[in-house]
Amino acid sequence: MRVTEVIEALGHQNVRAANKTTFEITKETFLTRRGDCIVAVSATKGAADLHVRFREAARNHNARITIAIEADDEKEVVEACGSPLLTFSHPTDLVVRKSDYVCGRTLAIGADKAAEDFSRRLVDRLRNPEQRVKITLTAEKPY
Repeated sequence: MRVTEVIEALGHQNVRAANKTTFEITKETFLTRRGDCIVAVSATKGAADLHVRFREAARNHNARITIAIEADDEKEVVEACGSPLLTFSHPTDLVVRKSDYVCGRTLAIGADKAAEDFSRRLVDRLRNPEQRVKITLTAEKPY
């Protein structure tokens, strides 16, 4: 089973993309310089908004989750894992983690990239508050 979700968001002048272990997308409209993992704001969905079919596919021990972040012609693709422990309960945030830590904000674990690994060309685009950002989430549950 393969399920895809598309989220739209915006860039923000305070995007730093400096976190070594996570990256985050949020529905919140503001961002301080302390939010070094946040790469997009004003998202159309938080964890709790994801479709039930996506959540079911992602809650599998062997699920693969792909996160594609696009800003104009710059794109970053992150490969991660699902988990039966994912709750998708947070109303505003989606966090992708290199670790296996899970909370209500967690979208995926075991990611191959964190915010600091994103191309600096993409990060420069994400620093523009008028930049539209497309985030495509794909959860693949093995048969």
